[in-house]
Amino acid sequence: MTKAISRRKLITKGLAAAAGVSGLAATGLAMRRHGLIPPDHCGVYGPGETLTYAAQRLLTRHSLAREFPRSMISKRPFANEVAPPSDAFKRLQVNRFADWRLAVDGMVARPLSVSLSDLRALPFRSQITEVACEEGWSYIAEWIGTPLVEVLNEAGLLPQARYLVYFSIESNWWESIDLADALHPQTLLTWGMNDGDLPVPFGGPLRLRVPRQLGYKSVKYIVRLTAADSLKGFGKGLGSASPEAGYAWYAGI
Repeated sequence: MTKAISRRKLITKGLAAAAGVSGLAATGLAMRRHGLIPPDHCGVYGPGETLTYAAQRLLTRHSLAREFPRSMISKRPFANEVAPPSDAFKRLQVNRFADWRLAVDGMVARPLSVSLSDLRALPFRSQITEVACEEGWSYIAEWIGTPLVEVLNEAGLLPQARYLVYFSIESNWWESIDLADALHPQTLLTWGMNDGDLPVPFGGPLRLRVPRQLGYKSVKYIVRLTAADSLKGFGKGLGSASPEAGYAWYAGI
């Protein structure tokens, strides 16, 4: 478990960072000792990514994303464009996703394969939160789903796990989060939206909703969750497809 860092030490490291690149490097060494290094910490922007991630985790680990009243639900939410659905997706869609399965594997005691009806049978919650895109658009919607922590509890998350990697049915679309977000009560395996089933353009039948981070972390069409102690064995080792494409792994808001 990460050791707590005093507010004074955090301020000290922040002042060191303000001194320039050498200060950022010093901060990186301190954060490494406390396990607060993001997987995309290398390169020119690495020290800055490290400082951002560490500061967010120290100050907002248990914070909640803002939830809105129903009166603020967007009348015309924007579904960003995605690639045409694959043949595998189309076959599942014809049967109204009755055969959709979510695999849960990796560092768990009991690997799972659960259907949408299995998920709906677990405790669920709804929340009215905002999707904020890095491209500047946003909308507010009600999201209904099973808290991710409920599924991880069913699978028996092992104590050495540090990350949750999640994959879309669409090839090359995957992300990961640390356990602070994976176990957070607002992180949902979402199967409903605005009192109905989750529409396909918005990620139906199953989308991982991570409201404390930018929209690209809320991957659509989820089919697999993998608990891991390291992200080095996934893709290029940067934590997800996002940093491989030039975005930050941690996208806290």
